[in-house]
Amino acid sequence: MQRRSFLAATTATIAAIAAPAVLAQGGKLTPLKFTLDFRINGQTAPFFLALAKGYYRDEGLDVTIDTGAGSVASITRIASGVYQLGLGDISSLIEFNAQNPGTPVVQAVYQYYNRAPFAIIGRKDRGVTGDFKSLAGKKVAAAAVESTRRAWPLVARKQGMRPDAFQWQTTDFSARDNVMVRGDVDAATYFHDSAVSLFARMKPEELSVLKYADAGVNLYGNAILAGSNLIAQNPKVVAAFLRASNRAIVETFANPAPSIAAMRQREPILDEKIEIERWGITAQYVGAADTQGHGLGDIRKLTLEQQVDEVADVFGLKVKPASDAIFNTSMLPSRSERTLPKSSKA
Repeated sequence: MQRRSFLAATTATIAAIAAPAVLAQGGKLTPLKFTLDFRINGQTAPFFLALAKGYYRDEGLDVTIDTGAGSVASITRIASGVYQLGLGDISSLIEFNAQNPGTPVVQAVYQYYNRAPFAIIGRKDRGVTGDFKSLAGKKVAAAAVESTRRAWPLVARKQGMRPDAFQWQTTDFSARDNVMVRGDVDAATYFHDSAVSLFARMKPEELSVLKYADAGVNLYGNAILAGSNLIAQNPKVVAAFLRASNRAIVETFANPAPSIAAMRQREPILDEKIEIERWGITAQYVGAADTQGHGLGDIRKLTLEQQVDEVADVFGLKVKPASDAIFNTSMLPSRSERTLPKSSKA
């Protein structure tokens, strides 16, 4: 089947997307299921603000937000049709589309993490320093299938290290902090913002945070993904979801407290102070330097193409997907709507 370019939208499509979302047949709200990449916490608080303030409802949408099972699993959830939208990893999407050539089944439509928040966090008392080479010979905890672990060979290449320079110890997400605190391992993989739970149990000065971005690996992280059937059949619905979500993301940059409060309506057990701290780290990656030029949610095509090349090479992909099969920018809100507020520290 010939690959279709979703970036080249017709004038009619663009006009339709710019209009408010239409209600489902009979005047009812259009139902949408959105899967997170992981548990509910401050990383994704803006989506709960959009829900609590009725931004989705204002767009004619009845949105359900569910917890995720990892940023890789989100892709298969959407591909199966169980979810229409979700947060998923761009590198994993490149691999998925390479393994399923032809018209893409899932595409990214809004770049949430403008840079992937991948990090390996190590114990200084085990000899882990700010140098990636200090990981050589160490034990590093990671889940069996997770984007940070799978992207490690890209860092190894940049750092002139062997991909097997250290020993992986497969650990469930929920046990990662425990094995670090007990000293069962020397280091562990994290989304940087996920590590606030570890920082609450170990002093930050006892830990070294090795950011993949500091190793010269410029990777886009988790993005809002959509099923291609929804994109093709009802792009107005996707555009409406992005407008509402983007509105909440911009507001969260200006003042995260209402978003954290909205998120805690779903998970009241979470600590407000910790979750605001978590969002502070998330914001560094969502509002990375590129967003000052092209706004939230957008990408630089050259950067994505370079990521496709690197992922295809390191993952040994037989097919290299075109960048326009990975990312569809045609449903983004206007540039003016995606500008970071001046008060933002990101």
